[in-house]
Amino acid sequence: MTDQSDTKADIPDENSEAAKPWWKQKSLAEMSRPEWESICDHCAKCCLNKLEDDSDGTVYYTDIACDLLNAKTCQCGDYANRETLVPDCVRLTMDNLDDLYWMPPSCAYRLLHEGNDLPEWHHLVTGDKDSIHQAGESITGRFVYSKTIDENNWEERIVEWPLEMKR
Repeated sequence: MTDQSDTKADIPDENSEAAKPWWKQKSLAEMSRPEWESICDHCAKCCLNKLEDDSDGTVYYTDIACDLLNAKTCQCGDYANRETLVPDCVRLTMDNLDDLYWMPPSCAYRLLHEGNDLPEWHHLVTGDKDSIHQAGESITGRFVYSKTIDENNWEERIVEWPLEMKR
């Protein structure tokens, strides 16, 4: 006799809401604070200093990172006080996502906001917080701290790699 409990009808359709991961079941605006925070993949590309051309608005990334950045984890060393300690630090919210055109194309918030899926190396997909570093998508090992570079020399540190994304 066959067990009828394992029929095709019991398996959720891969397109049904029940089969989708939680970040596909709700919009960014519907996420709780812990869910919102978990979207960040800790690439730290947003922690790189950027230069903006006043004449045309082009944003250029440098390989110069905020001094609060933890080099090993790619997380802020003082997350709770970052906006006080670094006045230029921007808190990412649902209300300002449209204004943050300078966020890297690999940013999970940007991807979801624009209707795209998370990349295969994202920790919510892989279950491994180190997968972003293993995929070479974080800034680990590719930056210097801003305190070590004179601001007059930042133009010499412009890089394009933060704008590239592996899929």
